[in-house]
Amino acid sequence: MIRNRKLNRLTGFDYSNEGYYFVTICVKDKTEWFGEIKDGRMMLNEYGKIVKNRWVWLPKQYFYIQLDEFVVMSNHFHGILSIVGNGRDRSVHKIKSLFELIGAFKTTSSKLIHRAGLLEFQWQKSFYDHIIRNEQDLTRVREYIVNNPLKWEEDTENVKS
Repeated sequence: MIRNRKLNRLTGFDYSNEGYYFVTICVKDKTEWFGEIKDGRMMLNEYGKIVKNRWVWLPKQYFYIQLDEFVVMSNHFHGILSIVGNGRDRSVHKIKSLFELIGAFKTTSSKLIHRAGLLEFQWQKSFYDHIIRNEQDLTRVREYIVNNPLKWEEDTENVKS
């Protein structure tokens, strides 16, 4: 039986456009592979550090993106990524879409996690995205990310809650 999946993409929108994007990427089956939360702070283990390092790698690999707030949680990841650049850059270089950028992040982090010995690790298929449209929305999303470890007990991704 094929499940009907809700498409959360904005129809007709070019996800390589300049702007801020909020993403949430979950681990398959919500397995807590990346560490644990102690006293409202995320304590990354080896695998969580790989995820963090791969996120930080993205703007080194793709000059047209910048990172904003992000947090690696026990079994998911939240981050704000902005695609920047001017028309000249876009005519010379192909700007990858948000989906391609997140694909690169998931693929390279998975490969390094597997290489570190966690062969059963998998990301959940797809990811949640939100186009940030104004400063107020950006501020709200930043606060959500920063406060995510503090609110872990009530988080829907927390399988223990």
